[in-house]
Amino acid sequence: MVGCTAKPEPLVFGKDACHTCKMTLVDSKYGAELVTKKGKIYKFDDLNCMLNFYHSGYEEISDFKFIQVIDFSVPEKLIDAQHAWYVKSANLRTPMASEVAAFETEQSTQVLKKEWNGVLLSWGEIQTQFK
Repeated sequence: MVGCTAKPEPLVFGKDACHTCKMTLVDSKYGAELVTKKGKIYKFDDLNCMLNFYHSGYEEISDFKFIQVIDFSVPEKLIDAQHAWYVKSANLRTPMASEVAAFETEQSTQVLKKEWNGVLLSWGEIQTQFK
């Protein structure tokens, strides 16, 4: 297959729908995307929708080439979920009640973590929250 490459694509807020809950993506501070090695793209409005699908067995985890989340501090910017930092707080109003915001760097979490009275989590820790 010539010209068939697996790569992420931007989330289109107001148009794309979440693969899990079918709701339209509307909040550009939240969202996620999974891309398989074959190029199939799954889009999500919230981290819990993505992680529920990720762990569902519908696709093998090893088949995902890209696992991305939106950087809360840079709306619409997709970042590598496995290297992101997460803040979980009951003060966050996320699209599907995950109460989690993702950040590209640990440093960018500090002010909001304190303001939200949140807990800082890594990729491994955040996965256990939604199993």
